[in-house]
Amino acid sequence: MKNKTSFEDFLLEQYQDFRKDIPSMIKAHNFTENLINFLFPFKVDRKCTLPQIELNLAQLQIDFRDLLGPQENTLEKSISEITKDFFDQIPLIYRELMKDARHFLNFDPAARSVESVILYYPGFYAITIYRLAHALYQQKVPFLPRMMSEYAHSKTGIEIHPGAQIGENLFIDHGTGIVIGETAVIGNNVKIYQGVTLGAIMVEKSMRGTKRHPSIEDNVIIYSGTSILGGDTVIGHDTVVGGNVWLTKSVPPYSVVYHESTTVVRDSKMKPEPINFVI
Repeated sequence: MKNKTSFEDFLLEQYQDFRKDIPSMIKAHNFTENLINFLFPFKVDRKCTLPQIELNLAQLQIDFRDLLGPQENTLEKSISEITKDFFDQIPLIYRELMKDARHFLNFDPAARSVESVILYYPGFYAITIYRLAHALYQQKVPFLPRMMSEYAHSKTGIEIHPGAQIGENLFIDHGTGIVIGETAVIGNNVKIYQGVTLGAIMVEKSMRGTKRHPSIEDNVIIYSGTSILGGDTVIGHDTVVGGNVWLTKSVPPYSVVYHESTTVVRDSKMKPEPINFVI
């Protein structure tokens, strides 16, 4: 019992050293889900009415102010100003998201409707949270944008830093394992498949505030397993980058980039050694 009490005392002492301006992670996750359900109410309520939507909006604004409360002394603007600015952007963000959803529908033969994209496409879910978190990141709201983006990461396996700059009609197919870094710039009509990394060549604390991640111009397709690294790396518009490519240098527009490897097909009876391995 003595050891337990001592450890509890230690935890309390450690807690006193932690910052007190951090919003609740659980409340941030709940706010994120409620915000998505506000934008797409048919996900939770097929009979949603205008009074219910107005009530949900009012509650979201209350919850948002509550999240910002612990950070009040560190914010560059007042909580009221940030709340107004953020919720004033919601209609524009919604229009961007609907364009994204229609782009999914137009490109993916498996998509049956815009509603299906919104309901269960992880790529669209990650993009939705990114666009909302990015708006807060631009207002220099600490903690909350990353809490939102890491929530999307935990749900989808897609990591998009809220500081990344992403244009219209981003299409993420499958998505698991995608990483898009803080200073990445992505143009319009870009398609990214699973396992793609838009990252930095190296990770050093001294690089904070510099452009560490690549720029992807309009109409680029990046297939699965590819890593594109470095702040000076630019992938020119209308380029196709094949799977499992490692790029640290810029590529001109209208390029086709791919990794050549040899695939051998042979008759299994030609070799005496066993091929039924156990790993």
